[in-house]
Amino acid sequence: MRQLMFARSLATRAVRMGLRHPDPAVRIACCNILDHHLDQAAIPDLIATLEDENDQVRARAMHALACDRCKEGECRPNEDEVVNMTLEMLRSDSSRRVRQEAAQLLGRLAFRCPEVCRALEWTRDHDPDPLVRKIARWYTPGGTIYRRLAPSGKPGTASGKPMRRPRPGSLLPRN
Repeated sequence: MRQLMFARSLATRAVRMGLRHPDPAVRIACCNILDHHLDQAAIPDLIATLEDENDQVRARAMHALACDRCKEGECRPNEDEVVNMTLEMLRSDSSRRVRQEAAQLLGRLAFRCPEVCRALEWTRDHDPDPLVRKIARWYTPGGTIYRRLAPSGKPGTASGKPMRRPRPGSLLPRN
């Protein structure tokens, strides 16, 4: 995996083939590589991987498509398409792991996308899993992360309070 990550876009063809490997660990690793080194040709393969039988593979494929923070290259999927796919995964995926990842990925859009905010509020109130509900609560109005990230017109503040930097890896989507 390290060699493929180091090879960056030169390895994309092999990584795309790995998304169809019989071993889910290989498919997860390929999603992780594409999360950092995505190219336009890999996007349809990642979208197809959202239908994978393994919930970890689906969660990592969704993360690779939706997380802008991990990308090292220039390629970014169309945000509207990614948001719609992630909303669908939040609403209908049978795996709590996938819904948790979807809630985290969508959470940062709750301020500027009313549909995302409504979906997170519904999830907060109705999802069958308590951890998914908890994550959705963080990102909805009144939630701890929502309050911290809410635009208030003053740089570095939310709701008039100074913003604290999160501990590394504490609130960020996992890689």
